[in-house]
Amino acid sequence: ARGYGEWVEFDGSIVRGLAYYSGTVFEGFDKRGELRAICGGGRYDYLLSTFGGSDLPMVGFGFGDAVIVELLKQKDLLPALSPEIEDVVVALSPDLQKHTGAVARRLRAQGRKVDVVLEPKKLKWVFKHCDRSGAARLVLLGQEEWQRGAVKVKDLAQREESEVQLEEL
Repeated sequence: ARGYGEWVEFDGSIVRGLAYYSGTVFEGFDKRGELRAICGGGRYDYLLSTFGGSDLPMVGFGFGDAVIVELLKQKDLLPALSPEIEDVVVALSPDLQKHTGAVARRLRAQGRKVDVVLEPKKLKWVFKHCDRSGAARLVLLGQEEWQRGAVKVKDLAQREESEVQLEEL
């Protein structure tokens, strides 16, 4: 059937454990069948009404990242990834969070590898994150510095901190 015969197998015994399915369900496996389902999904016509919306016929699916990783390992296709983060950018107050993206863009435009802390975190957590990711610098957006058009840049290896104007960053 349209060339899918070698890839698709009908199994009428599949049961997905989620009660919102209203029709056909499916699962995808590796060709050898050695792993659990890589993906699964099905038809659900009444899902939206359970959340207060109008019923609408739909089909959806999801992938299992752990299974994909195992499959890539088996096929020796999993790339060796290292964080290689040079700078971590963090706002010291919630109202400065909206500016972290602009600071990160400025650094990335210079070819630096940048990670942005998107949630309010204690500095202890931020320093541990820098250590785990191997970052060389921590860029801090503080109220007083920001008002002067600057940020604090902490050299994590030298344990030195300096104030740097945004246009010099």
